[in-house]
Amino acid sequence: MTEVNIPRLDLNDYLQGSAEQKKQFSEDIGKAFTETGFVTIANHGMTKELMDRLYSEVKNFFSLPEEIKLKYEKAELAGQRGYTSKGKEKAKDSKTPDLKEFWQRGQTVTDEDVIKDIYPDNIIVDEVPGFNEVTKEVYERLETAGKHLLRAISVYLGLDENYFDGKVHNGNSILRAIHYFPIENPDSIPADAVRAGAHEDINLITLLIGASADGLEVLTRNGEWYPVKANVEDIVVNVGDMLQRLTNNKLKSTTHRVVNPPRELMKTSRYSVPFFLHPKSEMDLTCLENCIDEQHPKAYPDTTAGEYLDERLREIGLKK
Repeated sequence: MTEVNIPRLDLNDYLQGSAEQKKQFSEDIGKAFTETGFVTIANHGMTKELMDRLYSEVKNFFSLPEEIKLKYEKAELAGQRGYTSKGKEKAKDSKTPDLKEFWQRGQTVTDEDVIKDIYPDNIIVDEVPGFNEVTKEVYERLETAGKHLLRAISVYLGLDENYFDGKVHNGNSILRAIHYFPIENPDSIPADAVRAGAHEDINLITLLIGASADGLEVLTRNGEWYPVKANVEDIVVNVGDMLQRLTNNKLKSTTHRVVNPPRELMKTSRYSVPFFLHPKSEMDLTCLENCIDEQHPKAYPDTTAGEYLDERLREIGLKK
């Protein structure tokens, strides 16, 4: 199998390192994002204790009886807050739903930004108070890490380091807790049913806290599926379609999937917690001028982040 450039980078090199270390971090993340669209990041601002607590509370929530979880499912929110039950989401080119259920937490606006009136309130789980607390803390820490990573990416792209700051402040980001539920009888599911079908993320970048089991794979340029392995305490970061679009395909939103485990492990659960870093809806995703030339003509029509998100939510079945 072809080796893939998924480097392990230390965020402290960018935050606390010398000018040379900071420049090297930007070069390294930029190089990986132009080749495979994936990196792993150490020293991202979360402790192992916090990550362990998160997974403990995520398991507590998904262990609740079905009728309790269903009272937190709000169809009118198109899966953007609260619980989304089994069989609702699919990859955009698939007809078969993924084998998962999930919970989504969104932005908490704490300043006077009028955008607060646009976002739906986060839904509070009465039965598992620790779940509410830990997901709020993890959201805030990953949002901070994501802003630092976007600064490094800005430098690589030749933009002002703070290019993204105002665009992602109070952005429409989402923390998603996923439960890939056990399959007691593998013969009872469609032959093409998988935990997460091959897809690209919608947002600017995704920050993924190490999953409870293997299964994440990326599609290489050679058309091979390559397993992504990260140290337990690292996070995996990948480019989303909004950033690929903005950079006129310079940075790669790589197709990835979560495969089913071996048949003998189908009766086990897998948990995963990605943070999808979105800008505010009004952000202009028009391709950057410095990413367009004769060899790379403009590849996408102009759109905003909000318009693009709406289109994609319809494609994956969360919005009618």
